[in-house]
Amino acid sequence: MPQIELVGLSKTFKVPERDPGFAAALRSVWRRKHREVRAVDGIDVSIDAGEIVGFLGPNGAGKTTTLKMLAGLLHPTAGNAVVLGFTPWKREDDFLRRISMVMGQRSQLAWDLPAADSFLVHLAVYQVDRAEGQAAQNELVELLELGDVLKKPVRTLSLGERMKCELCASLLHRPAVLFLDEPTLGLDITMQARIRKFIADYNRRTGATIILTSHYMADVTALCKRIIVIDKGRLLFDGQLAQLSARLAPFKVIAVDLNQDVDGYDFERVGSVLAREGRKVTLRVPKADAAAATTRLLADLPVLDLTIEDPPIEDVIKRVFAGE
Repeated sequence: MPQIELVGLSKTFKVPERDPGFAAALRSVWRRKHREVRAVDGIDVSIDAGEIVGFLGPNGAGKTTTLKMLAGLLHPTAGNAVVLGFTPWKREDDFLRRISMVMGQRSQLAWDLPAADSFLVHLAVYQVDRAEGQAAQNELVELLELGDVLKKPVRTLSLGERMKCELCASLLHRPAVLFLDEPTLGLDITMQARIRKFIADYNRRTGATIILTSHYMADVTALCKRIIVIDKGRLLFDGQLAQLSARLAPFKVIAVDLNQDVDGYDFERVGSVLAREGRKVTLRVPKADAAAATTRLLADLPVLDLTIEDPPIEDVIKRVFAGE
C-alpha cells in the first residue's frame, strides 16, 4: 500500500475583493463581493514508502496548499487523501506523531530561548521517551553539526543555523513522513549543500518518505528521482526526472571555445545559437544530430574546448509551465 495517496484532491478559497476608494470601502460593509480561487484542482497522486519526491510549480501553483492538506492543516473542498492510513484533517494523535512539516519561512522555535529548550518542549509535546529522545537529539545534533549553537538564543542564530535547528526539532520524534516546504530558502550555496546532504542521509538511515518543494533546482536534482509538477492547481507531470528531460527537451547543448577568432562561419548550419560571447559559442542541436554536429565543428573550426550537455533542468521545467 502507498504511504501517501491523493484522489481528486481539491481546495477552493473564497477571496473577498473590492474596488479602491472610500465609497467602495463603505459599500463593501453591506455588500461584500467574493471570487473563488481554485488552489488545488483534482490531483491524483500515489507515493510509496521511502520515496523522496520533488513537488514543483511556480508561485501560486498550489504546492503549499497541498502540503497543508496532507499535514492536516487544511480541509479539502473535494476529494480525499490518505497518509499512513489516516485521513490527515481528522488530526488523530497517532497520525500527528508520525509526520512532520518544515516550512522555510515559518519558525517553530522559541525566539528568545536556546534551541535546546525548544527541543525539550517538542519531546514533551510528542510524549517521546526521555532516553529515546536524547538518543535522537544526539544523533541529529551530530549529523547537523549543531553542538556549538544549542545554548544560544534562537534570535542570535544565523539563518543557516536556525534552519538546521528547525530540521532537528522536526525530526526528534522520528517521523515516518516529512513535508519540506522550501527548506533551503535564503541559505547560501554551502549551507544548501549541507542541508541537502542531511536530508539524503536521513532518508537513507530511516526510510522516511519525503515530499520536497523548492525553487532551487539543485535541491531537486540532488535529492529527487521522481518529480510532480503542478500549475494553477492542476497536475502537469508525475514521473522520473530523466523521463521529463527526454520528453520535453530532446536536444543537446554544445558549448564551443575557439582558440582564435573565426569570422563569417555560419553556426546556424550546425544548430540554433543560444549564446555567443567572443570566442565562446553555445548551440542547441537535436539529440540525434549531436554526434554529427560535434564532428563538423571539430573539422571546420580551431576548437580549444568543446562540451556536450543536457539542457538545464530549469529550462525543461519552464517548458512544462508553458504548456509544452
